[in-house]
Amino acid sequence: MFRRFIASGSVAALIAASAVVGAGPALAGNDKGKDKTTEVTVMSFNIHYGADDDNVFDLERTASVIEDSGAEIIGLQEVDNHWGARSDFLDEAAVLADRLDMHVVYGANLDEPPLPGDTDNRQYGTAILSEYPILSSENHLLENIEYAERPTEQRGLLEAVVNVRGNHIAFYSTHLDFQREEQRASQVQEILEITATSKRPAVIVGDLNAAPDAPELQPLFSVFTDTFAALGQNEDYTFGADAEGLPGSGSVENPNLRIDYILTARGARATSAKVVQTTASDHLPVVAELSITKTPNGKVR
Repeated sequence: MFRRFIASGSVAALIAASAVVGAGPALAGNDKGKDKTTEVTVMSFNIHYGADDDNVFDLERTASVIEDSGAEIIGLQEVDNHWGARSDFLDEAAVLADRLDMHVVYGANLDEPPLPGDTDNRQYGTAILSEYPILSSENHLLENIEYAERPTEQRGLLEAVVNVRGNHIAFYSTHLDFQREEQRASQVQEILEITATSKRPAVIVGDLNAAPDAPELQPLFSVFTDTFAALGQNEDYTFGADAEGLPGSGSVENPNLRIDYILTARGARATSAKVVQTTASDHLPVVAELSITKTPNGKVR
């Protein structure tokens, strides 16, 4: 289901302002070159359901981080929808879209029955916010390997086709398993199969729960370009690791692991990227300015 909100003048002003985190100058070149590309600023943000490292919930703080970044298309992870008291039973994607005057789609990876006395299912998953119209969307539930001990959490790949000034872009938000390399490897293979069905310029953002040198991510990097690696920014960390180098008890104020990504393919490439410094979540969001080669009417599948 799409929610569409009327863009206000304040949003246009924010986009035009110089408060874009990770934004750089537009691609150099003549007008002819510019006519063949579309520029757009994107973000990946694991919002930790709107809570900081100390689990203090403040969704307005989350919205302000997104707003101040200047990002035009945002992939979110760990988004609650009527999940529970920890997030005031809010439909967080809808609240953020309303606050930011953006289009939104939501992908429920966990979908539980309502609590006694409630009518809304308890959901948890990913979302995509966009300044531009979202033409279609689909949430692909990824295969969940059944383990007798420490069962893994259902994950998904949320896909949206976004019309960026006439250029139709395939934009994906995902969140891979944090416990097992085997499970992530399976999810990566499935993501490659799903994204291969489109010929549109493609952007995957998300929390992959593994460092860039992880073996299970290499098949993904053989098809998609890791923005930060391509720009020589491999040490732009987004998460605090524990003593064994695994996602866990590290502090977001002293990050030492890069597990949040912006990946591009099929004519999409980054011209600049940056990690946003904030304590709004237990992850640091990442932002990139992309140059995307225009496709004929953007209407290829």
